[in-house]
Amino acid sequence: ARTSARPALKRGDTPVSAMTNTGGFAQYSLTPATGLMKVPDGIGLDVAALVGCSVMTGYGAVVNTAKVEPGSTVAVVGAGGVGLNIIQSARLAGASRIIAVDMVEAKLAVAKQFGATDVVNAGDTDPVKAVQELTGGGADYTFEAIGLKVTAEQAYAMAGRGGTAVIVGMIPPGEQLSIPGAIWSQEKKLTGSFYGSARFNTDMPRIFSLYQQGKLNIEGLVTKRFPLEGINEAFDLLRSSAVSRSILEIGAE
Repeated sequence: ARTSARPALKRGDTPVSAMTNTGGFAQYSLTPATGLMKVPDGIGLDVAALVGCSVMTGYGAVVNTAKVEPGSTVAVVGAGGVGLNIIQSARLAGASRIIAVDMVEAKLAVAKQFGATDVVNAGDTDPVKAVQELTGGGADYTFEAIGLKVTAEQAYAMAGRGGTAVIVGMIPPGEQLSIPGAIWSQEKKLTGSFYGSARFNTDMPRIFSLYQQGKLNIEGLVTKRFPLEGINEAFDLLRSSAVSRSILEIGAE
């Protein structure tokens, strides 16, 4: 390994670093042994890469943060990579109704493959009203998986009396959410979920096991694969909302 006192990448005079300073595009990375997990035999690195982030985040938000109960109703705002994992984890938890909300029809179609019982195109209808009508007043659990102020507020409004709204998306620092003062009478709960409230040493082996049993669809998250040289095209597709997840394959032609 090597270290450098100088940042490898700057924007003007400001050093650019990845989330939590892990240096995702660095050639070398230093991590404590507690941050490592052995990948079980028979599981490819492409699957492991997805488990290490979006799968863990979505699964943990359902199982650890919200503790979704069997027979409950769930609404998921955002049917991207994280949202799809929330949806399939809610299905595993036994939710009776799972509503996917997005503005891209292709993503809503994929959401149904992952376990959504209903879909709402937020570009065509009021998503809050639609969820309230589908659930008879609001969902037991709602999840925001985009990271915007407006969708976070919608997720809260979609929760029914006594319901729980979980903010999974990374809302930009400095943004303030506006919550109705009647929260006291509705007994709603609003909580964040960082990395699915993950218990790394127990959750990751459990996710690998669920995948090996065929209970979690991970390959279906991958929309396209690129060699490393195609990284810019991969980012362009990501910005266009045309993919759930892309895989960069180092050394691929």
